[in-house]
Amino acid sequence: MRILVVAGMPGAGKEELLNVAMSMGISFIRMGDVVRERYASSRAESEGLSIGEFSSRERERYGADIWAKRCIQRMSGSLFLVDGCRSMDEVRSFRGLSDDVEIIAVHTARSERFRRLVRRDREDAPHSEAEFDERDSREIGWGIAEVIALSEHMIVNDSDLETFREQTRGLLERLR
Repeated sequence: MRILVVAGMPGAGKEELLNVAMSMGISFIRMGDVVRERYASSRAESEGLSIGEFSSRERERYGADIWAKRCIQRMSGSLFLVDGCRSMDEVRSFRGLSDDVEIIAVHTARSERFRRLVRRDREDAPHSEAEFDERDSREIGWGIAEVIALSEHMIVNDSDLETFREQTRGLLERLR
């Protein structure tokens, strides 16, 4: 199995990359969906934990690669994309499943990421720059910066959406 692991800070454009992959028929899993599913079926919300706090607690309890292990149970096929990797521990788990694992990093300027997250108005959207910075710090603490730094491929998402989609499609075609 060839595994393409996608990493990027919140708001960098991972979801758009995933949309391109879906349009190409590439199988995928969103690590964040697995986290949100587990959160919804847990008592974490009644305990006053945010999704990010729950995710961190699960890492502390079960290991830094727990979310990768939970995703691996759902992966199959000859080409599979994993969206939202946060640490090299997770990458190593995927490499335990396959020798053919490549990391795709998506980078976007901090100010643009903040604007995007506020605009999309998702449940986990920041209410302030301080909250945004706190989320970035948490993700960096999980190890996402190392994953981005050690990626085989980097897409800089600093142009218009169509250009980003074209760059993404070109890269995914080459990696197929």
